[in-house]
Amino acid sequence: MKILSLLIFSIFAAILFSSCRSQKPLGYVEDFTDTSAKVQVKYSEPLIQKGDVLSIVVYSDAIDGGATDAMYNLANAGTTDNASTQGFLVDMDGNIQYPRVGKIKAGGLTKTQLSEEIRKKLTGPLQNPSVLVHLLNYKITMLGQVARPGPITIPSEKMTIFEAIGLAGGITDYGKKEEVVVLRPTDSTIEHGTLDLSSKKVFESPYYFLRQNDVVLVNPNKYGARLGEQVFNQRLGLAFSVINMLILLYGIFSAN
Repeated sequence: MKILSLLIFSIFAAILFSSCRSQKPLGYVEDFTDTSAKVQVKYSEPLIQKGDVLSIVVYSDAIDGGATDAMYNLANAGTTDNASTQGFLVDMDGNIQYPRVGKIKAGGLTKTQLSEEIRKKLTGPLQNPSVLVHLLNYKITMLGQVARPGPITIPSEKMTIFEAIGLAGGITDYGKKEEVVVLRPTDSTIEHGTLDLSSKKVFESPYYFLRQNDVVLVNPNKYGARLGEQVFNQRLGLAFSVINMLILLYGIFSAN
């Protein structure tokens, strides 16, 4: 009877501490069932921020083989991610130093607005100038319950939340698809928004399109938060099972 009691207790302990509840994870845009429907998505061009590194290329109708244009295409060296990048660094006052022009306010402008501002300053020295502006250090950071957390460099300068999550390997089964947080730094504040990736309303959010330096946080769901506790309980249950089995064996051999 004593041996049977020990055996029952061993089995009960193993089941109690090793059991793990499972859930059916939410999908993406689960309520988007009408394939004929169209969703309006608003995209606003991101603003240039302090610390951005810009590529600025100037063309004109000069007939000297580009020699005149070259004087306005001398980029200063910016530094991003501990690597030297040729471009125009937006300083902490939001300005860039442009060759033969001097200081130009860039922070808070879109690329289109800055391009037009430079074009106006070069009209006269150059004949019919055209200015192309691109961001060289456009990146976002993925944190939390994604397969590959970390920074992501975006060469296209346009990225949706779904594309970013795809590049990060997707959200794990323990991540909250219905409460993905986006942190968006500005000059003096940090904006934040919450996205429900299981709803088609995500397309209406101003955070659907990400901007440079955004941080995306995928927090754990209640099962993810319990995952560490479950692993601990599983190991504890295994330890109890081993101990009780040793007690059982000891009782058997002692009886003999």
